[in-house]
Amino acid sequence: MDSKLLQFSSISKKLIMALAGLFLIVFLLVHLAINLLLLMNDSGLLYSQAVKFMTTNIIIKIFEIFLFGGFIIHILVGVVLQIKNWISRPVGYYVMNKSKTSFSSKYMIWTGLIIFVFLAIHFMNFYFVKLGIVEPPAGVSVHDFYTMAILLFSNKIYSFIYILLLILLGFHLNHAFQSAFQTLGFNHNRYTPALKIIGTIYSVIVAGGFIIIPIYFMFFNN
Repeated sequence: MDSKLLQFSSISKKLIMALAGLFLIVFLLVHLAINLLLLMNDSGLLYSQAVKFMTTNIIIKIFEIFLFGGFIIHILVGVVLQIKNWISRPVGYYVMNKSKTSFSSKYMIWTGLIIFVFLAIHFMNFYFVKLGIVEPPAGVSVHDFYTMAILLFSNKIYSFIYILLLILLGFHLNHAFQSAFQTLGFNHNRYTPALKIIGTIYSVIVAGGFIIIPIYFMFFNN
């Protein structure tokens, strides 16, 4: 009975993590669409309007609660599952199976934790400024996120770190996309190859889309 309960608990955690992960996958597309407005040649007009809508609309504010909940659940459950895997297999394999374990899968927990640090920094530079927890850059209004973005992405050190972390995010998303659908039962010879292709395309679009922004402000926004 105890073993069945533990098995059910493990499956439940994986299911919760998969649903939270898919929620975040959809959010990243919305976030990318808004951030790409930074590239419009309109002095940040459309971007500022989109940010204003996102920061004042009551529905979006409610959505933010679910968003942070999704982040916290996804991270906590991921850590718990990884710790359980380590405990159940305390001694590593003598010979690693290189053919079946991809980089994304093998280092999923580490890329996830690095992305968590990246998100914490990202929130400090934008979201926490909006909340008044962090002071904006000198001479910049609290709600002038366009100028804040330009200042950050014009800094080559910040931008190169941002790009490196987004590459890791791409690897993380590629495996996470496939893993989430597999957990939800889409593990079939008919669906799996298509999901792998869609997951790869998605991760390249999201990571590549975000990477374009710092590259533009570093080298082309003169």
